[in-house]
Amino acid sequence: MSLIEVAVFIVVLGIGIAGTVILYNQLTRASVDPMVRKQTLAIASSLLEEIEMRAFTHCDTDDANVFTAGAGGCTAGYAENFGPDTVPASAAETRYADPRFDNVNDYDGFNMVGANIRGADGQFVPSLAGYRVTVSVANAGASFGLAADAALLITVTASHDGTGTSVALQGYRFRYAPNSP
Repeated sequence: MSLIEVAVFIVVLGIGIAGTVILYNQLTRASVDPMVRKQTLAIASSLLEEIEMRAFTHCDTDDANVFTAGAGGCTAGYAENFGPDTVPASAAETRYADPRFDNVNDYDGFNMVGANIRGADGQFVPSLAGYRVTVSVANAGASFGLAADAALLITVTASHDGTGTSVALQGYRFRYAPNSP
């Protein structure tokens, strides 16, 4: 082999290796995206399910009249409103410590950002530092020909800051029996 053939061989081999490295880099970067998408969906899905499992009553579940009261029949200060309740002589409800969220509409305006994302047990989940979650709850009964407050539309939006991936899940919660939690 002559020196020219060796030089051409090295150049061709170098171009092939460079192309392979670029392709590998792009594949590696793209392979993270489905994982982020799945994680974003899992966060939104688990929080939506948690919210849908809560009671949907006219009165706070701490009210002695929760089983018998319809709209307007709650003990003073115990009627359910959107957002965390401030139960008399107590701190505002939270997701993590007593008094806890006990009704679907308590989650309205709830959000978790970055390193503050916690599981339902209240423990921080450091590996979710790049994510954010917001919740909104709104009356939706009129959409079904019912009283406006007979159904709630729950929207959970989860997103990942680094990739721009965002997932919004919606669910409805109906008040089947107004006087039971």
